[in-house]
Amino acid sequence: MYNDPELQQQAKYLGTFTKDFAQVADTLKEASYVLRSRGFDYPIFPICKERIAIGKIFIEKDQKDLDWHFYISYLQEFIERQLITDTDAFKNAYKNPDEFCCLFVIDKEFMNFVFVPYPED
Repeated sequence: MYNDPELQQQAKYLGTFTKDFAQVADTLKEASYVLRSRGFDYPIFPICKERIAIGKIFIEKDQKDLDWHFYISYLQEFIERQLITDTDAFKNAYKNPDEFCCLFVIDKEFMNFVFVPYPED
């Protein structure tokens, strides 16, 4: 069996923010819908334990007793900042935003996109 180190690292980080994600998932899902309805395709929610300069702060960790800050952004900002250089590859990897939240996880040892399914109603 082949163990992909990147997938193992993603699984490790998934465990660190799933509690926070569960608390804010409905808010993120609604924000994703609003962004898309206003013409901002491919919503992205950067998350980090520290302050960052990507996107706009959306949910501060102290606001809801979370471990992670949640920001709000979209594809065009990531292109302008050259964080995404292969737009077609990103669009092909992007999952249905009604079912999955696109997080951009930033931490000391990890920085990557992670698609997390929204909880079932």
